[in-house]
Amino acid sequence: MSKHITKAVICAAGLGTRFLPMTKAMPKEMLPIIDKPIIQYVVEEAVSAGITDVIIVGSANKRTIEDHFDHQYELEAKLRHDGKNDLADSMERVANLANFIYLRQKGVYGNATPVLNAAHLIHDEPFLVLFADDFFNSKVPRSVQLVETYERYKKPVISLVPVPQSRAKSYGVADIKRAVDDKTFELSGLLEKPEPDDTPTHGGNIYASVAGYIFTPDMMHYVEALEPDKTGELVLANAINAYCKDDTVYGRIIEGHWHDAGNKEKYLEAIVDVALDDASIAPAFKQFLEEKLNQGEVRHEA
Repeated sequence: MSKHITKAVICAAGLGTRFLPMTKAMPKEMLPIIDKPIIQYVVEEAVSAGITDVIIVGSANKRTIEDHFDHQYELEAKLRHDGKNDLADSMERVANLANFIYLRQKGVYGNATPVLNAAHLIHDEPFLVLFADDFFNSKVPRSVQLVETYERYKKPVISLVPVPQSRAKSYGVADIKRAVDDKTFELSGLLEKPEPDDTPTHGGNIYASVAGYIFTPDMMHYVEALEPDKTGELVLANAINAYCKDDTVYGRIIEGHWHDAGNKEKYLEAIVDVALDDASIAPAFKQFLEEKLNQGEVRHEA
């Protein structure tokens, strides 16, 4: 019988060059979405799916991430002394979310490298792979949706979202073998950044692979066998495609609003989306946005 998923590998070694100079001293994964850093949303998502061990594969200048998920006893004591027990409790909850393990990324560049770095900690188990600047704003967390699919089929699972034709060339697009249900597909593979005439469709829709995977022990054999591609990188999509030739990989359409906070525009979209879902700030914030938009229309007409 397949084991339950209790471990997640979170890839957090990116340099964050799109956010310089802000990310010169602060990891991009620590950029705030309201009052929490991006990576906390990712960790909380994983924990909600039953993850107990979170393996964060980072690089130099990422110590802030470790500090964030650790206790700050002096601050917690000060908050309690000042009667701010709710804040103190929230600080403790962050530190107690999971058992955190930190690794430095080493080896050839590419999104498969952090997975290989963490392989010795996996111990022949299925596990989640997430990225520290990528999350979904959804009622049911992405990781829960992925685990539900894995528990049903006991095979590797990847996240999918529908995308318009105009954006398909920016993603790996799912080549769908057949639909299992209205949310789940068996895949023939992934086509990386296809040209319009080569873009696979299913039922008139295009589905892109976005960060979020469940890998099984046998999938790891394909990851370990990867050779650098023409750019010199080790790419997980190539391992997925190789596995699809021999066995079944499932794609799960993730319900929710996907946020790739790795660029400025998408980061701002994530902030707005989360803010408008927060009942404590949404009314005033929505009014502010409406006023700014109206002002913009007036200035444009003038």
